[in-house]
Amino acid sequence: MKFIHRLGYYLGGFSIGLVFLAFFLSGKRTSCDYGPNARTVKNILSKKQELSKSSQLFMDDIQMDSIQLASVISIGNVDFSKSDTQRDDCNIYFIESAFKEIPLNILVANCDSIATIKSIERKRD
Repeated sequence: MKFIHRLGYYLGGFSIGLVFLAFFLSGKRTSCDYGPNARTVKNILSKKQELSKSSQLFMDDIQMDSIQLASVISIGNVDFSKSDTQRDDCNIYFIESAFKEIPLNILVANCDSIATIKSIERKRD
């Protein structure tokens, strides 16, 4: 069999496979969160979130609501060197992000069933 025929069969089968994948995976909440940052943020956002009093006061001060907080966390970067991930009960994550061009540091206690926002503060240079 000539190379061009083999290439045609390969591309035909590959395209049919892509159509099947698009059909089966469309409409489902599938994602590819392979990196540690993406997995951590997804895990935090999938849980019920509680705010400490200081976090709530800071959010009121900069006029941020809980939906905007979720957006800020989702675009943030987890600094694992400043995080405490070896705890038995709740891992503590340090997230650097921004809201309305205000750089923020967010401290989150990520427990089994709840994520507590311990503090939100302006990033110091």
